Order: sequence, then C-alpha cells, then structure tokens
Amino acid sequence: MLFSKKWDPKDKHVYVTGGSQGLGLALAILLVKREAHVSIVARNQERLDNAKKQIEAARVSPSQQVHAFSFSLNSASESAAALKAASDAFGGRAPDAVFACAGAAKPMYVMEMSEEDMTKGMMDGYWVQAWTAFAAAKEMTRQGVKGKIVLVSSTLGLMSFVGWASYAPAKHALRGLADTLRSELLLYGIDVHIFFPPTMNTASYEEEMKTKPFLTRKIEETDGGLSSDQAALGMFKGVESGHAHIAADLITHLFRASTRGSAPMNNVFVDTILDFIALIGVPIWRRGADRMVLGHRKEHVEYLEKKGFFA
Repeated sequence: MLFSKKWDPKDKHVYVTGGSQGLGLALAILLVKREAHVSIVARNQERLDNAKKQIEAARVSPSQQVHAFSFSLNSASESAAALKAASDAFGGRAPDAVFACAGAAKPMYVMEMSEEDMTKGMMDGYWVQAWTAFAAAKEMTRQGVKGKIVLVSSTLGLMSFVGWASYAPAKHALRGLADTLRSELLLYGIDVHIFFPPTMNTASYEEEMKTKPFLTRKIEETDGGLSSDQAALGMFKGVESGHAHIAADLITHLFRASTRGSAPMNNVFVDTILDFIALIGVPIWRRGADRMVLGHRKEHVEYLEKKGFFA
C-alpha cells in the first residue's frame, strides 16, 4: 500500500447512506469538495432537503450533481430500490463508490432490554448497511464497475464492554461481512473497506446519552471523541490510501492492530509498533475497565432493585 496510487473521487458518483446528518453528511460534503458527484439516502425528507442544500453549497463546480433520496434501508428490497434510484440519475450506472454510513445505537444494561431492543440493535447496527452492501456488490459486478464499498463499524466492532449488548454484536458482524466481501469481491475488482470510528459528537450521540448506563459513561469518560468532520476525514484518508481496516484515533488503532485477524496490514512498520504497544496496553485497559465494573456491583444491584427487576 505504500506506493499504490491513491483513490481520487473526482468526477466519480459516490453514494452515501445516512447522508442527511452526522458522519454521512460530513463525508458527503468532503467528497463534493473533492469534486465528486454525490447521492445521499436517508429517511427524513426535511433533513435530506437541508443536507442537500449544504452539500450543493460546498460544490467546486455547478456541474457536479447532488441528489437526495428518501428510503428506509431496513430490507433488501428497499435498499436495492434506493440504489437503483441513485443509479437511474446517472443513466442506470451503479455508483463508483458506496459508503454505508446509516445506523443507530441504543446503549442499555442487558437486564433492562426487551426482545425488541436486541432485534432492533441488529437491524440498526448491521442490516441497514448489510443490505446496501448486498445490493451494491451485485449491481457493480453485473455492470463491471470496479469501485469501492465502504462499511462503518465502530471501535466497539473490535472490542466491547458493559452497555453495548445490542450494538457491539452488530458492529462485530459488519467486520465479518467486510472481511468476507473483501476476499470475494477481489474476483470482480471491487475494493472493500471498513471504518471503525470512536465516539462521534453528533446528534445521534446525544440520542444515545438518553439511555446510556452510568457504567458505560464512566468507562468512556476519558474518550473525548471526534467531530463528524474529523471522523469523515479519517475515514476518507483510509479509503484514499487503500486500507482494509480504517481507524481515526490511537486507541482504535491499537485495538485494530491487536485484533487484525487475516486482514492486511495498513503499514508493516507502523502496525508492528502498534502490535507491540497493544500487547502491553490493551490488557492494562481491560483490567482497568473490569475493576470499574466490579467496583460498581453494590450500586448496580440497588439500581436494579429500584427498577423492580427482582420483583
């Protein structure tokens, strides 16, 4: 990867799900500034309209196309329909790059979760991206488009801790999907990448805080997080450089290096150093997090009693 040609989105059609806010919107604006044509997809029409205006305002040239489509991506059929609508705007040609940024999280203690919470966690964290990747891979292959598919996991797709039982499994599953697609789609000249962002200070984050358990907040309190713009730039740089697994902060890079599995190294020299640091640092972090959880046992039982869990 050191001497390979960097990916340039100029004049390419880039398709971004979850493009009406947060990471998706920041990425769409970044891409249009790099002279790409951009299509965004989300459910809320009002937010889509506002996002489209922001993206258009960032264009380098008025000839750059910007499109916005309102679809739910909760099923294979809707995800395929959304991709088709975006492709039809370009004469039916599949996008050159697909960034699946849609998703949501609802952190909670397992003891407070319902069956619906667990099921919805997989839908919001995995299927809304998996169905897009499924549709994009097939359509790009049929048309011979040698492009890119980019999924968005989380630092929690490389590890996990208390509060994330409905979210982290979905993000781990996305990593499995990305690694599998990266291998299979080599057959068709399609590159697959996956981004593992840390905490992002977005409107979605504010929504997460409404249900986030005390212990989860405590473990995360040293994580300052990234802005949407910082995360989008980190994601873009990773894709631009051809990295299979992409991180945008040191702690995630350490977890990435220590849990790489069969994914290729981003940089042999840097990743070897990170491997060594992670060998020492990750167990220290884990023990600290475990001590924090164990130290909260009494307060947590009292919390559940107040909630009527033992009744």
